[in-house]
Amino acid sequence: MKTDLKREIPTYAARGGRFDVVTVPPLRYLMVDGHGDPNTAPAYRDALASLYPLAYTLKFFSKNELGRDYGVMPLEALWWAADPAAFTTARDKSRWDWTLMILTPDWVTDEHVETARAKVAAKGEAPVIDEVRVEGLDEGLCVQTLHVGPYDDEGPVLADLHDRFVPEQGLRLVGKHHEIYLNDARRTDPARLRTILRQPVARAADA
Repeated sequence: MKTDLKREIPTYAARGGRFDVVTVPPLRYLMVDGHGDPNTAPAYRDALASLYPLAYTLKFFSKNELGRDYGVMPLEALWWAADPAAFTTARDKSRWDWTLMILTPDWVTDEHVETARAKVAAKGEAPVIDEVRVEGLDEGLCVQTLHVGPYDDEGPVLADLHDRFVPEQGLRLVGKHHEIYLNDARRTDPARLRTILRQPVARAADA
C-alpha cells in the first residue's frame, strides 16, 4: 500500500481566507541552501536539479528495497532576508536567502540517503548533489493559511499576518517564513497556484 504522507500529517492542509494557529510536528527533510531571485539565480535551478532526483531515487529505493512505497512530497522552501520588507512590501527577490526542502519519511535513514545520493551522483546530472543534506526541522507553534494565486500576490497576506493577526493573538514571529507548493508552477496557471504560507510563532509572554 502506498503511503500518502500529506494525509498522515494534518498540517499539510490549510484553509484560504483565514489564518490558523497549528502545531507542526518535528519532521525530516532533504535540504539545500542558496541565495537570490528564484526566477533567475543559477543556484536555484541547480538546487532543484539536485533535490528532485535525490527525492525520487529515495522513493524508489524505499519501494524496491524496503517494501514501503510513498508519494514524493511537494517542494517546500524557507525564505528570509536581512530586511523583512524584502518579502512583504519591496518584494526584492535578489535579497532573498532560501532553503529548498522535500520531506522524507521517518523510516528513511541517513544511510539510505547516502545510497541514493551515490546513484544520483553517478549520472552526473545533479550539479549540487553533494550540498544536499538531511536535517530535522521542529517548527512547533505556527500560523498558516492557504494562498491561491501568483506568488507575487503573497505580500499583502504576509503583511496582514505579521502586522495584524500575530500581535492580536498575543504571538510574536520566530523562525523563518515557510512555503509549501502544492502544485507545479511550471504546469499551472498562476491564478490557480496553491501555496501554504506558514510562519513559526511563539507566545509573546514567553519573550
